[in-house]
Amino acid sequence: MWGQAVRKMELMEYDWDQDYDVRCVYLEREFLSKYKNANIVLLRPSMSFMLMQTPNPLTLISALPDFRRTSHIFLPINDCKNVNLPEGGSHWSLLLVSVVDGVAFHYDSLCPANYHEAEQAAYKLSQLLNKPLRFIDLNDSPRQENSSDCGVFVCIQMRHLLLKKLLMAQSRDKVSMSMAGKLVDATQGRKEMLRIIDTFRKEGITRRS
Repeated sequence: MWGQAVRKMELMEYDWDQDYDVRCVYLEREFLSKYKNANIVLLRPSMSFMLMQTPNPLTLISALPDFRRTSHIFLPINDCKNVNLPEGGSHWSLLLVSVVDGVAFHYDSLCPANYHEAEQAAYKLSQLLNKPLRFIDLNDSPRQENSSDCGVFVCIQMRHLLLKKLLMAQSRDKVSMSMAGKLVDATQGRKEMLRIIDTFRKEGITRRS
């Protein structure tokens, strides 16, 4: 898995579903595990897609994480409409749901490309949580300069929001969830993913030896 991911990254053939999963595992292991009181869920692309495409989200309760004590949920949003092709679509964005505040923040580097998809995902999640969610499309989010960096933007923004905002805040702090003015370096983002993947690859070799 890791060798294939490295080759694709080097060729700039970004297998984003896989690399987002890697990023989630890294953040959960290296950071979230150290905050025992943090109840934050990083939903995988496959689960997010399943939620968006299922008419009645309540039927997914057993397939999704238990959200009863969750404070925040990160969901990658894709514009794919074909239920038989979950890796399809042409654009990714990020939805951050503050369950405690009842707000869903949408970060789209090609705003408003995924507005309706993100709004629908927030609605489905509100049904699942049995709680209304106010949808906010943050049109001051950092913008990509080409047609291929949306996945990298999502990963970088998720990392920043998690590490620099949510995990750094005290329980009573009011935290701005705006990403206005945040510079996103997609090239550095890809290099960081290569480092993470290579670290996991070396750990796998060590465990097998």
